[in-house]
Amino acid sequence: MLSDPMLTMDGVWKKYSRDAIFHRSLREDLLNVFTRRFDNVLGVNDFWALSDISLSVAPGESVGLYGHNGAGKSTILKLLSGVTHPTLGSLNVRGRIAPLIEIGAGFHPDLTAKENIYMNGAILGMKIPEIKAKFDSIVDFSELSSFIQVPVKKYSSGMYLRLAFSIAIHSEADVYLIDEIISVGDTEFQDKCIDKIIELRFKGKTLIVISHSHDLMRRVTDRIIYLEKGEVVARD
Repeated sequence: MLSDPMLTMDGVWKKYSRDAIFHRSLREDLLNVFTRRFDNVLGVNDFWALSDISLSVAPGESVGLYGHNGAGKSTILKLLSGVTHPTLGSLNVRGRIAPLIEIGAGFHPDLTAKENIYMNGAILGMKIPEIKAKFDSIVDFSELSSFIQVPVKKYSSGMYLRLAFSIAIHSEADVYLIDEIISVGDTEFQDKCIDKIIELRFKGKTLIVISHSHDLMRRVTDRIIYLEKGEVVARD
């Protein structure tokens, strides 16, 4: 018997506004949440970031999302991670999720790397004893042992990457959402990250990967979904 999908999206639409400031009252916003009267209507400055996206990913499958900037790739990952919610349609994700969708997301700039390992690990669902047991391995992989007591606000983007990636891949999640996380940092560390992603595939983890490198997609995914202006235009 086939296993249930690890994640599904069924007819998902996502609407955003170009307005920097929203002029609706709190009362109107709450009313819209409960009535959903305007979900399928675009306002003057609204646009569809995603249009009728349906997707099913089996346990242990690695799927790539490929497209130009603005295609909707990152929006899909934000929906799957629960950062935002569909305007229309439904989605479901089973198991623990490790979202690597923004470098340093979940880090507190005034806390040290050591403190952020515990905080970010907890956000990813790790228990304190689990973090303690894996702490040395997290630091070793990140190659930041000399900076572990430094507040992360002093980190470069590459150092943020190392720390964020290392914590996430030690989280024993069921689903990994990876958004261009390996495009920052030196070549040696990028190769190290790619090797770890391939290792996660062999362990049977479910992966959703975004990259502008088509060759990389071929290496680390089972199939590729091509997006353009919020729509699926091809599947490979």
